Formats: sequence, C-alpha cells, structure tokens
Amino acid sequence: MCGIIGIVGSEPVAGKLVDGLRRLEYRGYDSAGIATLVGSTIERRRAEGKLVNLAERVAACPIEGHVGIGHTRWATHGAPNEANTHPHATKRVAVVHNGIIENFQELRAELRGRGCSFESETDTEVVVQLLTCFLDEGIGAVAAVRETLKRIEGAFALGIIFAGEPDLMVGARRGSPLAIGYGTDEMYLGSDALALAPLTSRICYLEEGDWVVMSSKGAVIYDSEGRIAEREIKESAISGAMIGKGNYRHFMLKEIYEQPTVIGETLRALFNPATRRMQLPDLPVDLGSVPRFTITACGTAYLAGMVARYWFERDARVPADVDIASEFRYRGSPMTGGGVTLAISQSGETIDTLEALRHAKREQQTIISIVNVAESAIARESHGFLQTLAGPEIGVASTKAFTTQLTVLAALAIATGLGRGTIDAARASALTAALLEVPGRAAEVLQHDERIADIAAMIAEARDVLYLGRGTSYPLALEGALKLKEISYIHAEGYAAGEMKHGPIALIDDSVPVVVIAPSDELFDKTASNIQQVRARGGRVVLISDAAGIEAAGEYAEATIELPAVDPFVAPILYAIPVQLLAYHTAVLKGTDVDQPRNLAKSVTVE
Repeated sequence: MCGIIGIVGSEPVAGKLVDGLRRLEYRGYDSAGIATLVGSTIERRRAEGKLVNLAERVAACPIEGHVGIGHTRWATHGAPNEANTHPHATKRVAVVHNGIIENFQELRAELRGRGCSFESETDTEVVVQLLTCFLDEGIGAVAAVRETLKRIEGAFALGIIFAGEPDLMVGARRGSPLAIGYGTDEMYLGSDALALAPLTSRICYLEEGDWVVMSSKGAVIYDSEGRIAEREIKESAISGAMIGKGNYRHFMLKEIYEQPTVIGETLRALFNPATRRMQLPDLPVDLGSVPRFTITACGTAYLAGMVARYWFERDARVPADVDIASEFRYRGSPMTGGGVTLAISQSGETIDTLEALRHAKREQQTIISIVNVAESAIARESHGFLQTLAGPEIGVASTKAFTTQLTVLAALAIATGLGRGTIDAARASALTAALLEVPGRAAEVLQHDERIADIAAMIAEARDVLYLGRGTSYPLALEGALKLKEISYIHAEGYAAGEMKHGPIALIDDSVPVVVIAPSDELFDKTASNIQQVRARGGRVVLISDAAGIEAAGEYAEATIELPAVDPFVAPILYAIPVQLLAYHTAVLKGTDVDQPRNLAKSVTVE
C-alpha cells in the first residue's frame, strides 16, 4: 500500500518527511518522493527504488521549505520510474495520493481537450491538472479543492500543497484512511498513525468523505456536505501496536474499513489504463493454453479459491479444481500435464499450503501463488506469484486479505478467458469496468455499518445460525459461517441454498437465524423460493441483496441489508463485506476477543 505524510509548520520539513516515509516502509513501495514549498515555488525530490535513494538525493541536493508532502508508491498506473513517482505537480500545486481515481480516463480526455498536457501515466495526475485548471480560473486554493472533490470518483486519500500558500495544506479522504496530527506550531497529515507517532501523540482521524484545511496553527475539518465538522482528537500512546488501530476499537474493524483502499491498490497493480485491460505481471505460463487449474489453500483463502473456480469454469471456460491444502496431497488425484496449481495464502507461510505446493511441483505442475508477502516461502518456491496489496493484516480473522485475493483471482480469470478466446474483448471490457467500480461500491457498503450492528443483536442471541447462497454466493455463505464461528464462537454452517431441503431444513425453527446471500442475478428466483421455505418453518431470515432483490423477497425477511447493484461477476467481493461486519458486531456483543480469538493463530505454520 502507498503511504502519505505531510507537514505544515515553522521549521524545515524535508528531513522529517523522509523520516516519516521510513516509518511507512512496511506498507511496501518501489519509489518515493517529497515536495516542499520554497518561497512561492514548489520543489520536488523523487527517486525510484528504496527510500535510501531518495534520502541520498535529498542529502546531495537539499530542499528547504516549512510545508511539504511525501509519498511511498507501489507501481500501478505506470512503471516504477521517476516520472510516475509522487508527488505529482504543476507550477501551482503538488499532490500525493493513495487509492484509485475510477473516472480518470474520462477526466484525462476532458483535460487534454482543454489544453492540459500530462507527464506521467498515473491516475493521480488528473487531480493535479483539475486543481490547476480551477486555480487558473481565479478560484482560490480551498475552493479549487472543493470543486475537484466533486469531479473525482473512487476511493482515495489526498495531500495537497499550493504555490504561494506558505501556511496551507489540504487533505481529503474517501474510502482510504487519513490521520491528522496536532503539534506545537506544526500540523501533520499521515496515511496512518505510525507515520506521525514520533511527531505527536495527538491524533485525529478523518471520517468518510471528510476533507481538512490545515495551517501551522490548527485544522478545520469539513464533512462530505461541506459543513464544518468536529472530530475527536485522541491522546495516543506512541509505542505499542495499539496505535495502529487508529480510532477503531479492533484491528479487524480497521481492516474491514481499509478494503476500499486495498482493493483499489490491488487493482491498480493489475490494470493498464492505456489499454483499459488487465495486465498481469509476467507469469511462467501462457494462460491461453492452460488445460486445467488446481487451486489449493486453507481457511478463508480456500473459500476465495471456491469463488475462483466459478470464474474460471463459467467465464473463462477452463476446468478448475479446488482442494483444501491439508487434504490435497493425500487424495492422490492424477494431475493434468501442463496444468497450473494456484496456491493462495495471506502470509505465504501456511505449512499445509506449502506442502501442497511442493506436491504439485513433484507432479510437474506450474505453480503460481497468490500471496500478501512477496518474500514469503510460498512465493519463493513458486514459479511465479501475484501479490495482493492488502498491507499488514493484524486481526486473525481474514478480511481485507480475502477481498484482495478475490480481486487478483478475478483479474486472472479475465486474463485467462481473453487468452483462450472464451471471453471476447467487449465482455472483458465490461468485467474490467465492473472490477474498477468495486472500491467505490465497497465504500458505499461500509455506510451500512450501523444497520448491520443492529441486526447483529438478533444473531448474538442464537445458538445456531445458517448461511445460504447459490453460485458464487455459496462460498460466501461458507465464509460468513466461518467468520461467525471464528470470532463469536456461535455454531454456524454455510450451505448451498439448494441443499437446504436435503437435511439442514430440519434445524430451522424460530430460534435459528438464516442469513441469505442473494444478489439479484439469474439464480435469485430459486434462492427466493428457499427463503419462503425458511419462513414457512418459522426461521428468521436476514437477506443480503440489492434493491431489486429486496423488493422481490424482502417481505419474507425479518431484516435486510441493501447492497449496490453490480455485475454478478464482482458480487462476491462486495458481498464479503457485510458478512464480515455481521460477524464482527456479533462478536463485540458477545464480548469475545475479536482480534485474537481463542485457539487461533494468524499464520498456521505447523501441520
């Protein structure tokens, strides 16, 4: 994940900016840069590669200024070179950005029509050019930000400084975290509290849609409607892991809320904005000639693989198997020559998955791993790997790792279908567009958090809970049940909706909540029939669907959670979020240890 730091004060800030970027190195990056205001001129120092390269450049060519911004970048839109490194700037404004600007192509075309020229391949530069256009029209700096925020779409965090404004910095967040630090005659902006920890212990977290106008003396925060808003300033302990939670009660909740950002970051690494197509890193196989995929993983990662099987077989039209890693090598199944094994693991150290990988290698399979840690054992022992950009995940129950795994697998399925000719260019374009909408739609889902917390009160009273789903919603039903078991210790089971009448229906009475995951796709009518069967037996239905689904079947539900209407292809990514929140709020009500549930570990490294 990219990282942001900003300082506005009365002393030179370059050294502090570089130090702040060092504290953000854990997020991963391949280039870094800073910009400061020197007199009325914006000065930049940028370097690709490790942060030491930037530090050496700043040492060799010092940069003055009492207001500045810094950034660590993952190469996504454009190669990891200096031209694409943040901060991006014109003579009038400089910007650093985390997240994704979903409508940047349209904005770029519009701005080019207005005579703007672009120096990079990044989506971020449209923000710089928009701001510059507004400034050139005579609009003030703060008003220019307000107008720009109306035009850009997606999930993002921004830090902005202006030429000729020696005591001004503006920040904004939409779906991507951003913190404000309060000092003495100095104010700070950071993508997380770790970047600010040595500078101040007084931290304030912007809420969704907030933007902030900062000077060395303080900050004025505006909400998404442009009204002045009060946000709590917290006194934080500088040392210890607790500061990493921000203003969240648990790491799990923080990581749920990071999903719009990390899904966006993951997409940026897989998407070529010039061609509007998914562009995966070099892989050791021609995807168009793969005769069969074998997917192996454990726990939640295994359920991501179950979703992917639908994508590979239904959309890309290539056979795919999915196996629990701990059982895979004992089954003794013959493996197809020239086949590809996908090993999925957040940590990249899961021993069962590693042993399954080694078995597949002995069977002459090409191994592609999907991991969150590039230096992990699974990544090292694979022929190639695709990295999820979830960043560190502290909570034991996987949340953002799951949705970024799904994001990578969806991109891989599209690329495979294109390679095989089973997905044509028009369909690939539609699927890609749907994927690019997910970060913004995920931010919308998070707005239902309070509603989901209310529904959790019903779940918390239960001894048993059933989850039902069809198609790609079936693995989501399994995932919802797994999450509830993991952190609330309530017995829960997930079933394919059509299997309910083959046994589970015997469990249903008025004490058993039934969570139904049912986007209004081609399978919805059949699932709606199952909902009626549950209600006929006194079951208490919680329906997770879109507006059309709720209108069709909501009268049979005791509670509903409405999600945005999206292409069914990407629905599993989006529908993962409410089942995570439902489990989280239930566990909070039960008083369990949400982040470290009993008997569980984050990375299982023993068989």
